[in-house]
Amino acid sequence: MSGKRNRIIVRVLIILILLAAVVGAIYYFISTRLVKTVYVEGNLHYTEQEIKDMVMQGPLGNNSWYLSMKYRNKGVENIPFVDAMEVTVLTPDSIKITVYEKALAGYIEFMDSFMYFDKDGYMIETSNVRTLGVPQVSGLKFEHVALGEKIPVEDDKVFENVMTITNLLDKYDIAAERIYFQPDLDVVLYMGELRILLGKAVNLEEKIMMMPSVLGHLEGKSGVLHLEDYTEESQMTIFEEDK
Repeated sequence: MSGKRNRIIVRVLIILILLAAVVGAIYYFISTRLVKTVYVEGNLHYTEQEIKDMVMQGPLGNNSWYLSMKYRNKGVENIPFVDAMEVTVLTPDSIKITVYEKALAGYIEFMDSFMYFDKDGYMIETSNVRTLGVPQVSGLKFEHVALGEKIPVEDDKVFENVMTITNLLDKYDIAAERIYFQPDLDVVLYMGELRILLGKAVNLEEKIMMMPSVLGHLEGKSGVLHLEDYTEESQMTIFEEDK
């Protein structure tokens, strides 16, 4: 009986030692990977603090290893404008959150809401707040629109043109508040008191690329800048100042 009791005691001691080792390892793992510094990049629609609050949730929301595993190669759901977020461990107590936002071509105002669509014309988000850096698109003719569905316009090519214009404006650091499509689908950009007539959606990069050099001379003025016939060869620009 004494031998059997000793074996039981030894087993209990071994189990207790193993449990203590596991608890110690967990404590060490948690205590040495507490996040103290967070860097956020790629965010446009949300502030850094809002992104931190979204990512660092739950009992282990401040553990760098746990967060890197949770957000590795995984999209996010129920966060408007965001496709995915990735957490990279820089040091045991510092991380970088990279935000991958949905590619927005523009937005339309409909039923007192800002409705954002992608390059294919699908309505992907709706909000009561206007997002800076995303131009308003007007002049499109449609009778209804629904989240997740394509805006029913006559010519789908218009959405590809919007995405091209939006990307070019961003590329050349030009801030246009509105992209307007005339009935014949000629393009007009609105920038403060200036209207820039791009005409048909051809030679768009040539037209938009040269705009900064011309706009610098039109600061504070109101009128129409004609670029409908501009090409790299002709370089034709006409400005009609409002009277």
